[in-house]
Amino acid sequence: MIIKPAKRTESVQEYYFSRKLKEIDALNEQRFREAKPSVINLGIGAPDRMPPQEAIDELISCAQKADSHKYQSYVGTKELREAFAQWYSRYYRVTLNPQSEIQPLFGSKEGILLISLAFLNEGDKVLVPDPGYPTYSSASKLVGAQILNYDLKEEEDWHPDFEALERMDLEGVKIMWTNYPNMPTGGRATRELYQRLVDFALRHKILIVNDNPYSFILNEEPLSILEIQGAKDCALELNSLSKAHNMSGWRVGMLCGDRDLISEVLKVKSQMDSGMFKPMQLAAVKALQQGPQWFAELNAEYARRREVAFRIMSSLGLEFNRNSAGLFVWGKIPADYPIGAELDKTLGERLSDDILYSAGVFITPGFIFGKNGNNYLRISLCADVETLCRAEKALREWLSQTLQNSK
Repeated sequence: MIIKPAKRTESVQEYYFSRKLKEIDALNEQRFREAKPSVINLGIGAPDRMPPQEAIDELISCAQKADSHKYQSYVGTKELREAFAQWYSRYYRVTLNPQSEIQPLFGSKEGILLISLAFLNEGDKVLVPDPGYPTYSSASKLVGAQILNYDLKEEEDWHPDFEALERMDLEGVKIMWTNYPNMPTGGRATRELYQRLVDFALRHKILIVNDNPYSFILNEEPLSILEIQGAKDCALELNSLSKAHNMSGWRVGMLCGDRDLISEVLKVKSQMDSGMFKPMQLAAVKALQQGPQWFAELNAEYARRREVAFRIMSSLGLEFNRNSAGLFVWGKIPADYPIGAELDKTLGERLSDDILYSAGVFITPGFIFGKNGNNYLRISLCADVETLCRAEKALREWLSQTLQNSK
């Protein structure tokens, strides 16, 4: 390498799924040579179904117009901002000013880094959930912030322990990341939870950033932290079309909240890009206009898939919550689970690798979400029922063979 990388890159590694997919690709080549089927991937939460047809039609139609291919506004089209505002009013009961309280994004993941760049100085402290989305930590590390993990535990319904938070040294804490329905656990938000978060943030002068992309998935009542009185004084919310509209590859998301907070994020974003492709924005408008029937049909399919995922968890002997929300099923591995010991790997990683290499099924190990996920596996519902059933069959055959070999 002709030059040394920036020191900030020393604090992060290549994203786990990026590394694991390379490993799976290599394994698939080996399995092909051995005349075995490809690995069944139940890992990443990338919806496999089609977006709303109206969105696809609008994308095609708009892309054929001569004026659609220019640079676009940094703040997004008027139509998209108004559609986001109407979406929040209709489903979350939140009033947003489309002119100043909404910032379209290239997916909500972009917003995590933009927010970190906009508000965190080197040495500032950040409250990050454990287990939680790894990007909260990696973005904090890239800007030189100090990470303070706060525990989410099953016995607390994966909600923060506010008494434990109050006992922490909160001096210098600027941001607290939250995410409900929680990824990876499926824990649900409540208005009481959001009220406690707002009260906590106002008392300690901490900015809550609530990441909310799963709120429509297997969740009867979508909630927003911005429903709570006073939330705009201390909270921002990220959302996207990736999960609820099957548009993860489109990279259409948004940030909403107080105009002054939004304007600080725009300062950073406007240095990084030149606006979203206009046909994408107008297609997103059509997606956001979908009625309750869209979500009912979406969730009917995910409910069918979840039942198979439950069977897979049961066959593996894992414990899970049938009332979880979101795109995943989160299963706990008993401490006495019969699997070989590897000192450099967690229980979840050992079982995940054993399943991958012996049964040809990839299930995400929970350690990548934090130490509180060490003894868990996560199944994605982004595979159709047929694929999940093939995974179930492969795992049952592996378990049967394992049992015979142990006799």
